[in-house]
Amino acid sequence: MNQQIPRDFFQQADKIHFDEKPCKEFDVLRDFDESHFNVFRSESGMPESIPNDQILRNLQVYAAEEIFKVVLFYFCKNPEKFFEQAIIRCVAFRGETKRFIDDDKIFVGPLPFQFRQAINWVRGKINVGYDIEGQGSKARVEIWEISESVFKEAIINALAHRDYYEKGAVTTIEVYDDRIEISNPGGLLSAVKGEFGKRSMSRNPLIFGLFARMKLVEKIGSGIPRMRELMLAHGLPEPEYNMDGMFSITLRRSAIEAKMSEKMSEKMSEKMPGLLLELINENKYLTIKELAEKTGKTTRTVERYLKILKSSGKLKRSGQAKVVIGS
Repeated sequence: MNQQIPRDFFQQADKIHFDEKPCKEFDVLRDFDESHFNVFRSESGMPESIPNDQILRNLQVYAAEEIFKVVLFYFCKNPEKFFEQAIIRCVAFRGETKRFIDDDKIFVGPLPFQFRQAINWVRGKINVGYDIEGQGSKARVEIWEISESVFKEAIINALAHRDYYEKGAVTTIEVYDDRIEISNPGGLLSAVKGEFGKRSMSRNPLIFGLFARMKLVEKIGSGIPRMRELMLAHGLPEPEYNMDGMFSITLRRSAIEAKMSEKMSEKMSEKMPGLLLELINENKYLTIKELAEKTGKTTRTVERYLKILKSSGKLKRSGQAKVVIGS
């Protein structure tokens, strides 16, 4: 018999939640990460005058006097010490299969830290361009091939709604040439399956509530429709979902390397000389390869624009692959 079925029943009946279990092994002096808790306080808008202990009690993290609930691993230095499955594994594959691995990272620590590390990792694996807002403005807007908000929503959902009772699997992010898959143990709760995308119910309501307090959850229950809208707005297929066993979301890249919209590409072409000059002004030791990574262009394209800047007298070449601003 599938162990998830009775567990699912009791969770929906509000009998048990993983994040409400007592964790007697947790030692607040040894395991509590105060620096990350201070970030939580700041992003949640909590006054500095309120003592930490009072905030923790208000957050319902005490199971009994001096005994904390599992939810406190949200602020734990090493949650994997208590729950080895409380990690994110990020893997980048070359091609469209699992045959060749280009990168394999495991992120540990407090859950918000894992979330931010995973977002930064994804950013380094996909195509990110830049648009400069306004004529002559130095403000750059990053243009992700898939909206950053889609990744934020999907990863938060994976961390907040996953089945932490399942010890044989972890939250995973897999990047392929044609798609990105984000998976977490535990299919949908049966009460939600008939209203997927319309109703929200969490296996871990305390954890989900902490993400919401940090304003990392924009509007409860609106995540699935919003991801769909953002994908369509980027000219990409709707997200694909698998809801049994491992819950997973597949985001199709659709050969997006050349698929920023024509309008976006035109903007980038118009702004490229100014963007390159700005980047070089910030760091004159950037190589052509680094400039290509920062602009989302190929090294050949960057070299072409650098030649234009050089011929116009705005740039002088220095070294094998370095450029500096001319006088």
